[in-house]
Amino acid sequence: MTDTTTLLARRNRALGAGAPLFYEHPLHIVRGEGCYVYDADGRRYIDMYNNVPCVGHANPVVVEAMTRQQATLNVHSRYLHEAVVEFCERLAALHGPQIESVILSCSGTEANEVALRMARFATGRRGILCTDATYHGNSELVSSLSRLGQSRSSNPSVRAFPFPEKFRPIAPGLGEDALCDAYLEKLNDAIAELQASGEGVAAMIVCSILANEGLPDIPAGFMPRAAAMVREAGGLVIADEVQAGYTRTGHWWGYEVTGFTPDIVVTGKPMGNGLPLAATAASRALVETFRARTRYFNTFASSPLQAAVGMAVLDEIEQRDLRSNVATVGAALKAALTQRKGTSDTIGDVRGHGLFIGVEMVKPANNAPDSELATRVINRLKDRGFLTSNAGAFANVVKIRPPLPFSQADAAAFLLAWDATIAELVSDRRGA
Repeated sequence: MTDTTTLLARRNRALGAGAPLFYEHPLHIVRGEGCYVYDADGRRYIDMYNNVPCVGHANPVVVEAMTRQQATLNVHSRYLHEAVVEFCERLAALHGPQIESVILSCSGTEANEVALRMARFATGRRGILCTDATYHGNSELVSSLSRLGQSRSSNPSVRAFPFPEKFRPIAPGLGEDALCDAYLEKLNDAIAELQASGEGVAAMIVCSILANEGLPDIPAGFMPRAAAMVREAGGLVIADEVQAGYTRTGHWWGYEVTGFTPDIVVTGKPMGNGLPLAATAASRALVETFRARTRYFNTFASSPLQAAVGMAVLDEIEQRDLRSNVATVGAALKAALTQRKGTSDTIGDVRGHGLFIGVEMVKPANNAPDSELATRVINRLKDRGFLTSNAGAFANVVKIRPPLPFSQADAAAFLLAWDATIAELVSDRRGA
């Protein structure tokens, strides 16, 4: 077996130095099963990060569907295939009546690109609204929305507004209603800028639970009121459900949790449990306008293989009632971590929905974001056999997002590792 140092050197030559890796000492993972992965030495880790294998690593139902279909037929989308139609019908039916048709692709980036172009074609405008700490993908258009902070996008059609949150509010001392109004005023300013520039408003795109922003607690009413403002300005509302969807929050969709109705919905990562599969779903009118303007075609999308695997993932979620598991286990884990907030001055906040939880690490003296501490936490959790990562606007939020079958026993084991990690770091701080 190749040692990690040698493999890393080979990787840097083969992929080019700079390809991202997790952890100070990268893991060499060789196998997965359910909520667990195993390294080259046979050590087991509980996966608390990867939402791609949403129904579990090496899920046998998904593997069987993938194998059977690949052994039978897999072609591009320019032939009729009943399973492709059935899958798109089933996916659309998981939303409200405004969602009727689906465009399949292979990644969230592609699906978001389709959604943004769809909105531009439908409205005749080009302006795109997003939050100032978001991420939606890697193409030239989609990446121009990423993590803008106080800077302006290089794309003149993009305007960012501060993401709404209660932990570090835009103005101190405001009640929740007034805070919501303050954030909506910032959105209104961004809308006005796009209108004054001549770009107009084509769409607002948001992760429905603001995952990359750090899973903030959003002031009540912000999302539905923001959606109404965008529509009043002539734009459409795009919900990026790549992280929030497929029962991750205990509901099928994150927009159900934050209380708004999108015109276009984007899904990705968990759809194929590892097979590249993504989708842009909207009304038939929006989809057909896009198709008429682009003749969009994706060699590997809308394939019988995607349909077979996509259906198997939905079957697993529904037949195993994973949505209930997410709600039950997630609520208990969040409650347990929230209790620990009261006993640790390094935990600023605990928030999230279902099996998507963020723990914000802070400096005790002033509650300032502590990304270095978050990095130490995730590395020491890894050493104890639990895989997490850090994220959020300040990279100081420990991101907990396990596969959907994650159990109460897994959560209990994680809490023991969490307590040991925090105690160790506190001891280090006192001894420094």
